Order: sequence, then structure tokens, then C-alpha cells
Amino acid sequence: MDPRFLQALADALPGDSVVRDASELLIYESDALVHLRNRPGAVVLPRSACEVQAVVRLCHDHRVPFVARGHGTGLSGGALPHPDGVLIVLSRLNRILDVDPDNQRVVVEPGVTNLQITQRVAPLGLYYAPDPSSQSVCSIGGNIAENSGGAHCLKYGFTVHHVLGIEVVLPNGALVTIGGSTVDTPGLDLLGVFIGSEGTLGVVTKVTLRLLRKPEAVLTLLAAFDSIDAAGGAVSSIIAHGIVPAAVEMMDRLTIQAAEAAVHPNFPDRDAVLIVELDGPQIEVDELFEVVERVCREAGAVSVEIARDQGQRDRIWKGRKAAFAAMGRVSPNYYVQDGVVPRTKLPEVLGRIRDLSVRSGLRIGNVFHAGDGNLHPLICYDGSIPGQAEHAEKVASEILHYCIEAGGAITGEHGVGADKKRYMADMYGAVDLDTMQMVRCAFDPSNICNPGKVFPTPRLCGEVPGPYRAHPVETLGLAERV
Repeated sequence: MDPRFLQALADALPGDSVVRDASELLIYESDALVHLRNRPGAVVLPRSACEVQAVVRLCHDHRVPFVARGHGTGLSGGALPHPDGVLIVLSRLNRILDVDPDNQRVVVEPGVTNLQITQRVAPLGLYYAPDPSSQSVCSIGGNIAENSGGAHCLKYGFTVHHVLGIEVVLPNGALVTIGGSTVDTPGLDLLGVFIGSEGTLGVVTKVTLRLLRKPEAVLTLLAAFDSIDAAGGAVSSIIAHGIVPAAVEMMDRLTIQAAEAAVHPNFPDRDAVLIVELDGPQIEVDELFEVVERVCREAGAVSVEIARDQGQRDRIWKGRKAAFAAMGRVSPNYYVQDGVVPRTKLPEVLGRIRDLSVRSGLRIGNVFHAGDGNLHPLICYDGSIPGQAEHAEKVASEILHYCIEAGGAITGEHGVGADKKRYMADMYGAVDLDTMQMVRCAFDPSNICNPGKVFPTPRLCGEVPGPYRAHPVETLGLAERV
């Protein structure tokens, strides 16, 4: 990296905000998808939007690539550093700036964790609905980049449904506001474009979020089944009754065993457990809950536990949310995959995954958002055995193709990043991908903002054919603020 650029970087930020030591850079080589690693050229830890803006402007002027990173909990290599670039770590932008309970709004910086928001507003009878399994450590900036969901996305939607406005540093260094404090703003839906763009369009520095009132009643049920097919049948029947639960989660025997070893939730030792949660007005929840319990028993549930208090509910959810990390208790290494299928295709795809496990010789745990068909197969392997990591990656690839063949998608909430970009061409044609590239080039014609992510091959803006050539960001109509 050019010493003149590094000196300019050091001059623009306080002394402890630039990391260049080789041993310290090791910390930032990957996100939670640890088999993809790059050592960044430099790491910066800004404390304000102005400092982020200064870094991005320097990168723009010197044509240096940059990647924004939250708390490093991503599972698709979306925050994988560029070896000749700057990694902008936003963990120091961690303030809750304003809470407006009357309008059910909160304004935060991107380094605030998902769970911190709910903890802050809980005394006011409010909460923030999206709840990824990593919510105690994942950052709001990362949630926006990946359009994170979580267990309760079936009823309440994803991050995009709860963000009202963002302040963003664009790749040319301009600081702009997209959206606002109202539910909808006039003009193009640039907010919808930005959320889920995986850090390829700019760096978020401030966020306005929508809060919800705590429901009057919450009831949680844990049903155990002797087969995944029976549990899947219960899910289909619940939805067929016109019930939209707040959450429907499923775990198979392997992930149950892992959770038991890690956090001891006292789940039944069966082939599958189903977690169903209803919330809303007390009279409605009570009536619908009777239907859910009956449906589970009719589908073959061998046991049904109803959480009688908050402690029991917390225990059940602790077991579910520990599932990913807990796999380390039953396997030296594991590869987390993320795909989506229509609910009606769950039995078929899960059956193919079971057959694949036998054929590949690798155990595959399944934990997923059953209500919306979002699968999270966990492929277990031993990295100390030569070739087994590559074998696990091939198995994960085959599962993604099962999802595509079933009419689903290659990701439900973890993003494409560096890990899945080679599969984008299996879902989209060349014209579709070129159209997506038009949007990216409008924001980043220099191709310096999280380059090499999402698209299947390195696509530079000058390479977009014919009418799809890049246009400068000014054509988006975004007014820079000083």
C-alpha cells in the first residue's frame, strides 16, 4: 500500500484509529465464515461519521478499495477484507442517539448491537422486531447490509421493514440521507436498494428504526416429533389453518444434541423439535394456541411443552439460538449454509439433504425458520483431515442447487458476499446481472466499495455492455450534506 496514502490516513484520524501492525491485522482477516481469509492492507476504527467520510474520500481520491465491517458476525464473507485496501471497522460508532417512544422511533449508530436496542426501549413497553440468532453481538450496520431476519421474520418481516432512514457515506465521500423518519418518503425507493446491498453501495453512519409495542400476550410451544417429515407436516397444517405465528422454528436430532451439550435447554431427544410462538391480544392468542397445540398432536407430536412463564420461554429460545455455535460441541469444524425453499418443498429438500449426508459421509445438522422455508444446514467435517474442508464446501454447494431446483434461492438472510457469488449465475441470466450492475455502478463507478462481492465474476463498471454503462452518482438525485 502506498506510504503516502497511509500517511494521509494517519493524518486524517486520531493516533489509535489506524491499525497497521501485522499481528493486529490478523484479527480482521475474516468474518464468521472463517475459511475465507484476506489480511487487509490497513484497518481504521473511526469514531464519527466525519471520520468515516474522511477515510472514504481518501480512498476515492487514491483509488484504494475499502470494505465496511460491523462486528464480524457475517456468514457469507461479505466483510472479507481487500488485501490492498482499507477495512473500515464501525464498532466505535456505538451510540443510541435518540429514543422517541411517542412516535416509536429510535436513532442509532451502526455499531449498536441488535439486542441493545430492545434492552434500551423495553422499559417503555417497546421492542425492535428483527432478531437474528446473533442478535446479542451483531451490529445494526451489518443487519442493514445483509437485510437480516431472524426467528420472528415470518410475522414481522426483515430489517428492510423496520428501517425508516439512513445516513450514508457514498463511495465518492458524499454524506447523504436516504429515507427519513416517516414510514414512506417520496421519490425512488433508494432505501430499499441500499438495504441488503451487502456494503457495496456505501457506508452507513446513522440509522432511524421503527419500534413496536410489546404484545399483550406471548405463548410459546415446544413440540417433539419422531421424524422431520411429521414436524414439517405440522408446520404446513398450522399455516393452512390461516394462522401466522410470530415464529416457527425447527431443529433436527443432531442440532438438538449440540444445543443440549452447550446450553442444556432440556429438549426431548427426538428426531425433531418444533418451536411455535404466537403473540398479540390475549383472547386471540389463547384461541389460536389451542388450534396450534391440537394440530401438533394430530401431526404426531410425541410430547408438547407449553412455556408457562418468561423463564421457560427464555430457556426454549436459548436452545434454538445457541444452535449454530453449539455445533462445535459435536464436530471439530462445520460449514453453515443458508438457502430458501417454498414451505411445500421442505420435505422433499430435507429428504435430499438426508440422502446427501449418507452419500457424502458427512453429518449434516438442520436448523431452520420452518415458517418461511429458510434452511440453515450445518455440514460437519474435520479440518485436520486433508481434503475434508473442500469436500464440505462441495456438499454445501449441492444443497444450494437443491434449493434453486425447488424454486427457492441461494440465501435467505446471510447474504451472497464472497462465498456464494459463483452461484448467482445459476439463479439469474446475464441481462439480470447486468441490470443489477447498473445500480451498483451508479453509486460506485470506480468499483472501490466492497469490490469482488455478490457478482459471480469481477465486473468493473466500464465493462458493463452497451446501454448498461455506468452513470455518476449525481444522477441518483442525492444531495450531499457538508
